[in-house]
Amino acid sequence: MEKARLIAKLKRERVLKSPEIIRAFEKVPRERFVPAKYKGLAYEDIPLPIGYGQTISQPTTIAIMLEALKVRKRDKVLDVGSGLGYLAALLAEIAKEGKVVSIEIIPELWKRAKENLRNYKNVVCILRDGSKGYEKEAPYDRIVVSAAARKIPKALIEQLKVKGRMVIPVGNLECQHMYLVEKLRKDRIRKSSLGYFVFVPLIEK
Repeated sequence: MEKARLIAKLKRERVLKSPEIIRAFEKVPRERFVPAKYKGLAYEDIPLPIGYGQTISQPTTIAIMLEALKVRKRDKVLDVGSGLGYLAALLAEIAKEGKVVSIEIIPELWKRAKENLRNYKNVVCILRDGSKGYEKEAPYDRIVVSAAARKIPKALIEQLKVKGRMVIPVGNLECQHMYLVEKLRKDRIRKSSLGYFVFVPLIEK
C-alpha cells in the first residue's frame, strides 16, 4: 500500500513516466535496501542514511535520473556508487537482457550490496574507486553516478559509448548540478542540467 502511494505521487508529479521504469519501481522492494531501523520509512519520498556517511537517494531523485538515462532492455549500464544496491536493482529490472556493473568503494557497503543483489543474475558488484570506472567491461551504453563529483571524471567519459548517456551530479558539498551528459562523438560531449540537487561527495582515491 505504501509503495503504491509513493508511485502514485511520483506519477502525479510527472517525475515517473516511462512504463518500464514504473514497472521496476513496482517490482523492487525498497525496504530490502535500507537499514532495518528505517524500513518503516522506505516508501517516504526522502533520502535515508545507510551508514558510513552515505545515503539511499530520495525516490524522486532516482526517478529523475532514470527518466533522463533512458535505459533500454539490452543496455550495459555502469552504476557508480552502489550503496546498498537499490538503484542497481531498478536498473537490472529495466535492462533485463543487458548487464549492470555496480561499483562501490566502501567495503562494508559493497558486501551488503552484493548480498542484496544476489538474485539478480545480470548484475555484477565491483569493489573499487568508481571515479575510474571499470575498463574491463567498457564501453557502456549508460552510466549513472550517485555521488557528487568535483568535475566529470575523464575515465567515465572515455568508457561511455558514442551516443551513450550519463547522469552525474557535479559541484561542491552544498549544492550540485545534476547533468545529463550525451557523448556525441569520441571527442565531444553535450551537457544539460536536470536541476540542483544535494548528493554525498564522490570518494576518489
